[in-house]
Amino acid sequence: MACPSNSITYNGTLCACLPGHVLDVVSKSCKLFKADSTITTDTGVDFYALKLPETLPGFDSLKKFTQSQAVFLEATLVMLLSWLMFCLFLRFMSLGDGRGVWFKLRWFVSRLDICFATRHWLDDKKVVTKRKTELGGAFSIASWILFIGLFAALLYQIISKRSIEVHNIRATNAPELTSFLNDMEFNITTISSMSCANLRDLGNLVSGNPGFIDERVVSLSTLANYSCHNSSKGPTIALKCKGCKLISDNMYISWQFVDLPNSPATAVGYEFNLASTDSAKKHMSFVNGTLKNGSTFDDRPVTFRGRQSTILKFNLFPKIYRNLHDLKLIQPLFHEFLPGSVFRDTNQLRTSLENSVEGLVNTTLYINFLSAYVVEVDKESILGPVSFLADLGGLYCISIGIFFYLLIQCEYRVKKLRNEDSVLRSIKNRCKAQDNWDKLRKYVKFTYGVPTMDDDNYDESKKGACCDGFMLYSRQSNGSSHKRRQQSKTSSINLYEKPSLPANKSLISKPLGSTNDLTLHYENTAKQHSVGSSRDFPPCQPQESSITDDNFIPPPPSLECKSGSEMDMSDVQKNLKNLYEYNGMLRERLLAAQSLLHSSSSNHSSQIKSNET
Repeated sequence: MACPSNSITYNGTLCACLPGHVLDVVSKSCKLFKADSTITTDTGVDFYALKLPETLPGFDSLKKFTQSQAVFLEATLVMLLSWLMFCLFLRFMSLGDGRGVWFKLRWFVSRLDICFATRHWLDDKKVVTKRKTELGGAFSIASWILFIGLFAALLYQIISKRSIEVHNIRATNAPELTSFLNDMEFNITTISSMSCANLRDLGNLVSGNPGFIDERVVSLSTLANYSCHNSSKGPTIALKCKGCKLISDNMYISWQFVDLPNSPATAVGYEFNLASTDSAKKHMSFVNGTLKNGSTFDDRPVTFRGRQSTILKFNLFPKIYRNLHDLKLIQPLFHEFLPGSVFRDTNQLRTSLENSVEGLVNTTLYINFLSAYVVEVDKESILGPVSFLADLGGLYCISIGIFFYLLIQCEYRVKKLRNEDSVLRSIKNRCKAQDNWDKLRKYVKFTYGVPTMDDDNYDESKKGACCDGFMLYSRQSNGSSHKRRQQSKTSSINLYEKPSLPANKSLISKPLGSTNDLTLHYENTAKQHSVGSSRDFPPCQPQESSITDDNFIPPPPSLECKSGSEMDMSDVQKNLKNLYEYNGMLRERLLAAQSLLHSSSSNHSSQIKSNET
């Protein structure tokens, strides 16, 4: 039969794989053995209640990225610079009339002044007042960003390094060693195309130091149960011991694989798995890995074959975990790999295969039980509640102190920043006053059917005098809602159903657009009165009638005038009612006088006619 690919022939008809190659039964070809030589060790004790699944995609990169406090500090720095640049950008934007988006943003930033509202620049001998400025709001949020970032870094430190693991090594004695009753299992797989049929000389245990007085040879069954089973990678030697009592510090277990027809004794590596479990079956410590080349200088593929034995050294550490109710667990660790006879060259391997003396693979498992010392493991907390509060207070003071110093320096060197709150508040108050004035104008317009006082499209022929400096305009409304509103107000006065006083030019003025115009009009009126005009009269007083007989015509009613902020519609309505009643009384007197005058003139004319006749 033809030999598989990547193989050599020996003894004329027999086939064997090249150095470092192993026969694949499925494909019936020799493939180069490739494996990672990483040794994995686990203590078997999980100190944390929460453990992230390491099978998540990208877990390793995430773990490396978050394993340092620098991540939190960098994120804090980015957020801090972004906020300060945003506030600096707003400082260059115009305030406008107080209704733009830039003013609203700057006003919102000033309202965020929660840390330095009473600690701004103050003049001497003045009461400390709460002032919220744009600079104070920017620095207040910046201080909190810095504090939160440092606080996150502190929490990371507490979570990741809240305690330290303390190892105490002390000398032990024989009674204490007998208390270490663990279930142990050793699995050594020889990676090759051999099977358990090639196995020989497994069954003895050598303790002590070979060649010295303490050397002992006992049956392997006195320590553990052993067996061999075939796997896809090669024959596996399994040693299982329940409640093991280790009898010596140094123990050697040897076996060998020999040549069989059409199955030469060759190997390309070893795979091992050693595990130790406590009696309660709650914790397990293990070590596993793969060995393919014993040389650290030459990584060429090799084939293990020959009389010189390959040694796998392991150490067993007895540990007592004080923080886990004095758990006693033996920790296996891989110590050293000493390769035996190996071949890297094809001709040398062919020569060895043709020599029956070298037709074996020797393997020795060396176990070193460190019984002279025992390791005590304990956890000690390095951060208590008092130290945590102290660190927290220190971070807060640092965050506030840095930006408080910057705030003082900015207001000390730039005088414009000392009163920047008054500028924003004046614009805000002006906008509120304008909004309130607009609401009042709308209320008067839609409630009493009176046009707004600053309307340019009013009718001059429909003016009616109230008092000096204030005008009402008649307005006809066709809306049904307005008619219903007027009908519901039974106490209101309609000035346009009765005849009013004769037009008096001294009482008529142009409409005033704002309270400032009204004030100026009052001042101008007072100045005219001080000059000594014959038609002067007190503000908001009607002009006296030309008839001065007090017995015939009573004096006009006095009108109640208040300041602009205290004057409301009820006062205006009351004054209008008094004027309306006074106007009705004058009309009745005028009609009576007119009828009397008419009768008098009629009598006088009749008398003249009678005299002429």
